Amino acid sequence: MKNEPDFNIIASENISKQFISKNILTFQQAAEFIMHMPYGRNANKSDLGTIFTDGCATCGTKHAILKQLATENGFKDLQLTLAIVRMNAKNTPEVASTLQKNKLEYIPEAHNYLKYKDTILDYTKPNFRSTKDPDNILEEIEILPEQITDYKVAYHKKYLQNWLNSNPQIKLSPDEL
Repeated sequence: MKNEPDFNIIASENISKQFISKNILTFQQAAEFIMHMPYGRNANKSDLGTIFTDGCATCGTKHAILKQLATENGFKDLQLTLAIVRMNAKNTPEVASTLQKNKLEYIPEAHNYLKYKDTILDYTKPNFRSTKDPDNILEEIEILPEQITDYKVAYHKKYLQNWLNSNPQIKLSPDEL
């Protein structure tokens, strides 16, 4: 695809070997495989290889494993990004009734994706929508694969608390959000 990275998977480290064992030999093949993997929580987010045994992954584990794959193969131009995005009824229809019930236009949600040459590469699901509109992105920072666990949760909680402090009309706690 245009403006998306591609390279042959040749490294002998763990993640590369797991992709190769599935006859996935290029980054683009790996990205396609990950994008079509069912969305679901992993048993151990600290061990990215568990996505192969779990058969599912979240936005965090999907993008962290692709970043790790790039790192193992010496491809340095890919950034793992932690963003706070507006999760609304348009980009995430599954939350529409919850938003309506709580009289909210959106909820700030922590989300991971990759960036390559300032282009967002979101392999969460085919046709995933929350990052298609740049106005939905409230904030973003580059992180390391190991930061998709505790760091991401703490960053999100802090953002939610600040957002609630700035919006006192919202009578919910960060945990309720």
